[in-house]
This record gives sequence, structure tokens and C-alpha cells, in this order.
Amino acid sequence: MAKNYVSNKDETVRMFESDFMEFFSRVHYTVPLYVYVPVILVLMYLSIFVYNLSILNNFVLLIGGIAAWSLAEYLLHRFVFHFKAKSEFGKKIHFMFHGVHHDYPSDSKRLVMPPSVSIPLAVLFFFVFRLIFGQVLMLPFFSGFILGYLFYDISHYAIHHFNMHSKFWLEMKNHHMLHHYQDEYKGYGVSSPFWDLVFGTTFGKKKN
Repeated sequence: MAKNYVSNKDETVRMFESDFMEFFSRVHYTVPLYVYVPVILVLMYLSIFVYNLSILNNFVLLIGGIAAWSLAEYLLHRFVFHFKAKSEFGKKIHFMFHGVHHDYPSDSKRLVMPPSVSIPLAVLFFFVFRLIFGQVLMLPFFSGFILGYLFYDISHYAIHHFNMHSKFWLEMKNHHMLHHYQDEYKGYGVSSPFWDLVFGTTFGKKKN
């Protein structure tokens, strides 16, 4: 099998000449928690104690938001992060967004989405969901969406850097490692292989 990465060590390549831009392209894996957990808490407080949405409605919409993230994760990874750029500019954009991760898959500072990218995306989804669900129902749905995103980000870091022992996490790690080292056009789900199964992009079992 041809080598499809530059380095498996916890190292990287400089992407920007500007020290300012370079600094914000790399992030510790806990940063998304500091940014988004308070957002979730505020949104759920508003939903439960200010708008008095029932516990059942909050739960259903929260789960719906998590499911929506799961699908968004798959679609973004497949069609945005792995788009086949033809122009030199497109190739540079692709490298900055995701190509660098495949070249340096163990770079611990480029395994979670930096806030400079995730915050604009979060704002976009916030207003899309507000348009769809309205001001109140959007609160728990968007909270679930962010919760799903956080699970994805932390799972992605853990898959690359933590020692897995449970069957679930070992299977998740194997699924993602096959995406990196066998076929990058399969196995787009990181936090779950569900949508790969639905859309036929999972890895087939080895035949004896």
C-alpha cells in the first residue's frame, strides 16, 4: 500500500507566513469545550427556565440536534473536506481545511476545529435553525447540534491519541484509521459509522 501521509509523529507543517494566522490555525483539543459548553448551558437555561419548554420537548429536540450534527458531520467531511480541487487555489484551500490533517494525522494541535472556523459555522447554523424552528424550539435543537459537534471533536482527538480498550472505541478507531490509511474516500463518519452504512461508504469486511 502506498504511503498516503507525510508523518505519523506529533508534528506538522507551517501553513501561514503570518505568525498571527498560524497561531489561530492550531488549537488544544479542550478549547472547543471552553467555548461551547457555556453556550449550551445558556441556551438550555433559556429553554427550560425562561421559555418554560417542557422537559419532553427539550429532550426530543436535543436528541434531534445531535442526530442533525451526525448527518452534518458526514456531509461536511465527505463533500467539503474531501472535495477534489482542480485549481491551485482550490488545492491550497483544501489543504488548509483538511489536507494537512491527512498529511500529518497525529498533529495534536490540528485535530479539533479551531474556533476561527467553528464559530462562523456555528453562527450560520444558529440562524438557519432559528429560521426553521423559531426562537424557542431552536434553543434545545441547536444545543444538541453543538453537543454532537463537541462529541465529534473530542472523539476525533481521542481516536488519534488515546489508548482504546472498549469494543466500541476500538471499532471507532479502526473505522477512522481505515479512512486515513486505506481509503480516504470511505469512512467519513468519525463519531459514528451510521451514515457510512446508510450511504454505502463503509469498509467491507475482509474475506478469508
